Amino acid sequence: MRPLLEAAGLEKRYADGPAVVEVLAGLDLEVEAGERIAVVGESGVGKSTLLHLLGALDYPTAGRLLFDGEDVFSRPENALAEFRNREVGFVFQFHHLLGDFTALENVMMPSLIGRRPLGPTRARASELLARVGLEHRMAHRPGQLSGGEQQRVAVARALAQRPRLLLADEPTGNLDPVTGEEVQRLLLELNREEGATLVVATHNDRLAAAMGRTLRLALGQLHPDGVREPRRPTLAGGTP
Repeated sequence: MRPLLEAAGLEKRYADGPAVVEVLAGLDLEVEAGERIAVVGESGVGKSTLLHLLGALDYPTAGRLLFDGEDVFSRPENALAEFRNREVGFVFQFHHLLGDFTALENVMMPSLIGRRPLGPTRARASELLARVGLEHRMAHRPGQLSGGEQQRVAVARALAQRPRLLLADEPTGNLDPVTGEEVQRLLLELNREEGATLVVATHNDRLAAAMGRTLRLALGQLHPDGVREPRRPTLAGGTP
């Protein structure tokens, strides 16, 4: 069977004045459906950049990203937006909930943006909030919730559309250890129960150890965990 997700030769470079910063350098990755992967590495090596590319939130400088065998970045912009809405769920270190809306409305938002029917959308959001232990907090706005509760709402929101790929960028990084453990357990449970493929960028050793495979990002490439290399230097004067 072909991988659910396949990155081939992904590159990402940024101009920084007269210099060029190379973040990803011909990176390759295959992710099987239902797999759990942790991406670890030093701060600033490009873990968030990689997740943004895998979820089509940003475009690579070069390379291809295949999802279920189809080149993601060959799609027109409207189809790319539909891909992000339907196939990918995102959980960020900072939950990015909408402060003027209740927990229930925040979880409903991706489906409402995707113009799904209101009744099933509300039912799905209510079900997810109950599964993350927040059935009694559905009418509360983010400012009325603790940090851990807000992150649980964010996890529920990421699963609202039943995505096949769930990307989590430091999902426990802004939480105390106990709450971080709760979020970790929740992600693993939902991976099993919902079947969503899970890719997590993390500094949390316990979270990384709970994944099925751990990869280290260094010098713009992914390596089996244990390979440690210095960061790639900034390249002066144009394309490396």
